[in-house]
This record gives sequence, structure tokens and C-alpha cells, in this order.
Amino acid sequence: MLKATLTDVDLLKNSIPIIAEIIDEGLFRADKSGISLLSPDRTMVSVIDFKVLSSAFESYEVDGEKEIGLNLANFVSVLKRVKSTDKLALELGQKSNKLKITVEGESRRVFEIPLIDIKVEKPPIDQLAFPGSMEVESRLIEDGIADADIVGDSVMFELKPDTFRMHSKGDVSTAELAIGKGDTGMLGIHAKESMAARYPLEYLKKMIKANKLASQMSIELGNDYPMRIGFKVIDKLSLSFILAPRVEE
Repeated sequence: MLKATLTDVDLLKNSIPIIAEIIDEGLFRADKSGISLLSPDRTMVSVIDFKVLSSAFESYEVDGEKEIGLNLANFVSVLKRVKSTDKLALELGQKSNKLKITVEGESRRVFEIPLIDIKVEKPPIDQLAFPGSMEVESRLIEDGIADADIVGDSVMFELKPDTFRMHSKGDVSTAELAIGKGDTGMLGIHAKESMAARYPLEYLKKMIKANKLASQMSIELGNDYPMRIGFKVIDKLSLSFILAPRVEE
């Protein structure tokens, strides 16, 4: 049994559609701490780590641990019908094969989404150790990604003890963004040495849309190493993405 009521529906409206651009099916797990999803995409280039904490809900009840396999396009279609001012309730019966979604606002509407059987092997993200990290205003990284996108299909992230740099090079054009320690928008930088890695813009353009959730983001990376970018709404939600580097031959 799962019964959860959410008044801040933008937490889902601003996160699930982004996740659905990267994976088409999601295995959500509900337990006493909240509702979470940990899943790689089909190409194994990225991993999504998502959690809505139980404290984000107006009311939250769950019996043990529940697995909720959903077609994300179906879930997004329902969320598009929910207004930011509505209240949303999720309900899963003991033997139910459908997730019941009740939307209350000017009227009361009920949707049911069929559960699907999904097997997801837990990605070994706990084994990752990132030697460098920073906290930054997410709008700056959004600008850097948009700039790089007019030049090429990948972008280099370069972190030094006092500077962060993004740069991309095409056949005839280049784009660069640089933020130093102490600059407006750079909230913290933690690196003992220089490190750099190149990442595909195809994924970054989707992931940076999560800045709808939070105006600040964290970035963790290493030298030719996966990167983790994270967004948090304190006491409510966390959404992070791990992205494999593009290794140039």
C-alpha cells in the first residue's frame, strides 16, 4: 500500500519530463524515506538518480517497500494535465496493477496508469570517487551549454583550483565560458589540481533543464572521468545525473 499527497506538484512537473527525455521506462521505489529512481539509460552513457523525500509530501504512507514500474510517457501525459495550483495524490493498493493518480483543484479528476514489469540492474555509482567539485549558479552552465551547442556536439569541462572553464571547438568556430573563484555565480570550487574531460552535448542539453528545480547546481568530475551534476530542493527533492566522458581517439 502506498498513499502520498503532494501539494507542490511542480516538483514532479519539473523533473519527470526531463527524466523521460533520457529513459522511457522507470522503476520507482517507495519506502519510508520517499520515492526514488536509480536507472541508467539504454546506451549506458548516463545514470539518473532521483528522489522525492517523504518530507516533501503533505501526507505519506507506505507499507514496506513498493516497486512501481511506469512508462514515463504515460506519467508525463498525466502530469501535463495537472496545474501548479492543484493537489496530487498517488495511490497503489496492495494487489493493484495500476497507479491511481487523483488531481484535486477546481474539480476532482482521477487517472490510472498501468504498472509494467521492469528489471533494472543497480549501476555501481557508489564506486565513483570525484577528485574535483564545485557549486555554481545553474544559469551560467545553461549559457555555456547553449554556447557550445552552436559550435559542436561536445564540450570540454576543465576544473582548476581557482577556475572553471567550458570550451568547444568546431570546424571553424569556438566557444568558451570561464568562471573564477570569487566571481558572481561561482559559489564554491574544490580542486587540488587541474582536471578536464569532454562530454556529449546531446545529454547535457536535456540535463540542464533541471535548473527549473533549483537555481544552483553542483558539478563533480575528474580527468577523463564521469561527471555528476546535481540539483536539490532542500528537504524535498534531489535529482542528479552521471554522464560518461567522450574519449577522443
